[in-house]
Parts: sequence; structure tokens; C-alpha cells
Amino acid sequence: MSGLLIRPRIRPRVAVVLVYTAAMCMNGLDSTIVNPALFTIAGDFGRPLSAANTVETAFLVALAVGLPVAGWLGDRFGTKRVFLGALTAFTIASAVCGLAPGLNTLVVARAVQGLAGGLLTPVGMTLLFRAFPPHERMKLAKVLIVPTALMPALGPPLGGLLTEHLSWHWLFFVNVPIGAAAVLLGVFGLREHVEGPEGKFDTVGFWLATPALGLLTYALGFGPSQGWTKPAVAVSAVLGSVLLVAAVLHQVRAKTPLLKLRLFADRVYGSASALAGVTAAGLMGVLFVFPLLYQASLGASALDAGLSVFPEAVGLMLASQVVDRLLPRLGPRLLTVPALLVAAAVFGALAVPGVAENAWSVRGLMFLIGLVLGTAVLTVQISGFESIAPPDMGQAMGLFQIVRTLGGALGIAACAAVIGGGHVTEAVDPGPYRTAVWVTAGLVAVGALIALRLPREAPQPPSFDDEDGPEAPGEGLAAEEAPVVKG
Repeated sequence: MSGLLIRPRIRPRVAVVLVYTAAMCMNGLDSTIVNPALFTIAGDFGRPLSAANTVETAFLVALAVGLPVAGWLGDRFGTKRVFLGALTAFTIASAVCGLAPGLNTLVVARAVQGLAGGLLTPVGMTLLFRAFPPHERMKLAKVLIVPTALMPALGPPLGGLLTEHLSWHWLFFVNVPIGAAAVLLGVFGLREHVEGPEGKFDTVGFWLATPALGLLTYALGFGPSQGWTKPAVAVSAVLGSVLLVAAVLHQVRAKTPLLKLRLFADRVYGSASALAGVTAAGLMGVLFVFPLLYQASLGASALDAGLSVFPEAVGLMLASQVVDRLLPRLGPRLLTVPALLVAAAVFGALAVPGVAENAWSVRGLMFLIGLVLGTAVLTVQISGFESIAPPDMGQAMGLFQIVRTLGGALGIAACAAVIGGGHVTEAVDPGPYRTAVWVTAGLVAVGALIALRLPREAPQPPSFDDEDGPEAPGEGLAAEEAPVVKG
């Protein structure tokens, strides 16, 4: 019995859910938690606020840069290996951020966080969706909503609380024990799956798509606050657009593309991806512009304006409790179309004169946005991958996240352009803000038209003959425990 290794017995699917949730909560929280601390960080390092803003710039741009290669890396080296590697890098970078002796160190470590975060989301969802077949994914609504909705909403108040009562260093230190525990659990509990690449790495596609997404993210993220005519923003927007067009043209012609754009030809997945982009544009747009309208109408403080949209997260949490019950009964189309129409009406109600002046009306409407739009978004996210073959799951997840990320950035940019040519602080009258809210309502209404292409029926469990039994991939004890290696 010498050399016997005692290994903890962990159910693979339980481990997937726990590790995914922990990692995505860290990633979601870090996307917003630093914002309230930027003034303090700038003061501690004796640097201007514009220099401290590079802390967020580095994170957002690096996150976008990581998305195009996430699917290929997961297929080539294994989803477990890539996910845990990214999670380890994210955790170590968090510790370095907290210990950073200067702004330059903090910016570099923050960029590593963003790059790792860009890999975590698509590869993590690939792990999750490979562990649960389509007919079982409805139960994942409660898992998906926590990191994607609650954590980003908790980021600003938690960031302000930690900065005020401890220090900004704890914004990053909180990730370390959570990340370490998640990595340890993943080592023992996750299954490995190596799909194997179809051919050589698409070097041309990489050098086109990666800088394109980074430059566009920079331009869309900072054009509203710095102005679209600022040289860095204008050059990034133009060059990023040119590279994106070149990347698309290359991907559709390449034999083994970095991004399998052909997946968009699938009716269900293509519609779900388009919906993800449109709804992200509408939601991120209204969450950006409404606090500004709230301040213009009521003269409220920035903190009050930020808290005014928090009930949206509460509505999203409630939506996660009902989607798994409604989806099997109504189906994706019948559940999503009415939800988006109601959401568009609620968005429009926020723009009606007099509504923003009533704090309780605002809270109620924000709660409804989270409830109805959250129902639609979760339905799309769960049912949109039903027709994706297991070998394409990693690529499909990467593309889905790219569309959603760019959609959110475009929504914010569109609202900023309506408000005042990118200079959001110049508009004093509430009128331009209300117009921008109507734009977000229109985006969500367009989503209802796209949702008509979703299937009527919810995913159903596969049927098997009694003699054959369930032989589907991922079923059975042996399939759960053995590594899957292809290619």
C-alpha cells in the first residue's frame, strides 16, 4: 500500500458549479469594484486621476484581448488546464495588485488580471455546459446569474466600503483565499477535456482579431468620457474597425480559423448571439445613462444615483429563480419575446418626464428591468447552445462573449453620443438623457424581433431504448471520471 495517494472524492458536476461560480464572482466583482477607489489610489501614489484611470483601462483592454484565443486554447490544451491556469494567474495577479508599490506595477498586474479574466469566462462556461446536457441547463439559471448580475452590481458599494474602512489594497486581497480554494477544488474535482485543434494555429487571424478587439474596447470605453476626437480614442476606433473588418474577411475564408464565424449560420445560436449583443447594449446603455438622468432631474449625488439602479440586480436574482420553471412550460420563444417587449416598455417609462423625480418609481422600474430582462437574457443564454455540437462548444462560448462584450460597449457609446457628442458632463438639461433612454428601449424592442427566431420548444431529455441505455457523452460514472481527449 506504499505510495497510495489519498484523493478527495468530489462529484465532477458539483465541482464544476462551485469552481465556476467562485471564479466568475471574482471576475465579475473586479470589473466594477475598483472604480470608487481610483481617487484614493491616485492620491496614495501621488499621481493624477487620469493616470490612475489606466488601472481600469488595462483591465478592460486585456480582458477583450483574451477572448479571441480562449476557445482555441481550451480545445488545444484542455479546458480544465486552461481554466485553472487562468484562475491561478488571476489569483496571483490579485495578490500583486494588493502589494503593488507603485502605479506601474498595479497597472501591469491589473492587465494580467484582465487577460486571465478574458479566458475564464468562455472556458468556464464551456466546462459548465459540457457537464450539463441541454435539457438540464435550465437548472443553471441560479448559477449563471450570480457572477453576471449580482457581483458587478455589488462592486461599487463594496469597493467604497473596503476603501473607506480598510484600504484599497483589500479590493484585491479578497480574491486570494477564494481563488486559492477554487484552484484546489478544481485540481481534484474537474474533468479534463481536450478537443484537439482541427489544424495549425491561425496566426493571421490572431494578429487581426486580438488587436481589433483591444483597440475597439479602448475606444468604446473611453470615448464617452474623453471625447471621440481625442487622438488616442479616434485612432483606436478607426484602426480597430479596419482590423475587425479584415479579421472577419480572413476568418470566413480560412480553412482553420481562430474564430469559427460559421457557427453564426446556425439559426438558434446565431439568433441567441445577436440577442446577447442587443440586450447587452440596451442594459449597459441604460445603466450608464440613467444615473446621469437621475442626477440631472433630482440633483442627486453620484452615490445615490448608483444605488438607484441596484434594485435591477435584485430583479435579476428573482428571475433566476423562475426561469427554470417557466422555460420547460413556455419554451424559449414564448418566454423571451413578451419579456423583451415588457422590458422595452419599462425602459421607455424611465424616460417619461416626472418618473425620474420619484425615487420609489425609479426603484420599482429598475426592479422590473432586472426581472423581465433577466428572464429573457437567462433564457437566451441557456437555450442558445442547444444545437451546438460538443466539439464546437469552446468556440461558440468565445464568440458569444465577444458579441456580448462589444454589444455592451456599443450601447454605452451610443448613449454618450446622443447625450452630447461623447462629453457626458456637458448636457445639463434632462432632455438628452431621456432621449438616450429611449434609444436603449428601442434596442431592447429590436431584440424582441430577433427572439422570434428562437425555437418554440424547450430542450428535451434524449430518449433511449431500454436495451441500449443512456450512452450519451458525459453520462455514466466512467464518462464523468475519465479524461476526454480527442484529436
